[in-house]
Amino acid sequence: MKGHWLLVLSVVLLIYAVHGCPHKCLCYTTSKTADCKNRGFTEIPAHLPPEIQILQLQNNRIWRINQNSFTGTPLLKILDLSNNSLSSLAPGAFQKLRYLQVLNLTRNLIHYIENKTFSFLPHLKELDLSSNSIIRLPESFGNSTGNITLLSVKHNKLQKMERVLLESLPNLKVVLFKDNPWQCNCNVFGLKLWLESFLYRGGISDGIICSTPGIRKGKDLLKVPYELFGACPLRTAHVHLASIHHHSFEHRSSPKHAHHSEHGEYGRSNCEPKPKPRPVSLRHAIATVVITGVICGIVCLMMLAAAVYGCAYAAITAKYHREHLAPVKQHGTPEEKEPFDGSLA
Repeated sequence: MKGHWLLVLSVVLLIYAVHGCPHKCLCYTTSKTADCKNRGFTEIPAHLPPEIQILQLQNNRIWRINQNSFTGTPLLKILDLSNNSLSSLAPGAFQKLRYLQVLNLTRNLIHYIENKTFSFLPHLKELDLSSNSIIRLPESFGNSTGNITLLSVKHNKLQKMERVLLESLPNLKVVLFKDNPWQCNCNVFGLKLWLESFLYRGGISDGIICSTPGIRKGKDLLKVPYELFGACPLRTAHVHLASIHHHSFEHRSSPKHAHHSEHGEYGRSNCEPKPKPRPVSLRHAIATVVITGVICGIVCLMMLAAAVYGCAYAAITAKYHREHLAPVKQHGTPEEKEPFDGSLA
């Protein structure tokens, strides 16, 4: 009888294992985790428990994600797809994961990210795209991605990055750019301005190191002087400077000037020298005001000290004249009178 119950229990557990967790995976009810890493999967496994919140799929050979791959796991909060064979991501592939907070796509073969790939992920906070082969990023990751606080694009093939993408992530606190072939020409001017503002607001970044052109190779983008961007095409400079007027003391494009830039300069591929005032960042302006104030204060103190010294010297000199020189001029000394009297005799 005891053996019969053990057999029934084993069958029940086997049925639960078959229907409650995919083959090769380990599912943990307490932590609501499905461990499917290192299992040789080429696609997202089916029949995952609908209540899981953590799905570990790293170190497999997954090469595609269908739009219905996560239909059965709507409560996922953490999804790890690192070290797989993904080369592209279909727009809306993750749109069923409305509660997703962490998405790890590192060490794949992704070449580009389409517009709105991560649409409808209102709770997404961490997006790691590092160690891929990404050559370009879109102007938007998608609707409702404004809560992202960490973005990593390091170890890719990015030469530039659209400033509008970064501005669409207002809650960004950490952004990692390291080890990309950044092209420090006119196309990166807006990124430089955004990064300065981001760091000034307390953001954290590993910085952007220039790869080209050769004269700027190995230099920190933040240390490249603004004057070197003064020769950028007129349209490029106007677009960026108009959007960051609070960072500049001067430089306002007139409608006539803008019209000329759109029709006469838009098609030019080479930069032409254009005399432009240097845009001054807020930090530089504050530093200039502080330094100027300190210098003025020192000069004023020196002038005050000179005035006090002059007044004291004048007072002492006047006193000396009153006490010593005036009596001599009026009466003379006995020694001075004797020769005069003797001559009369």
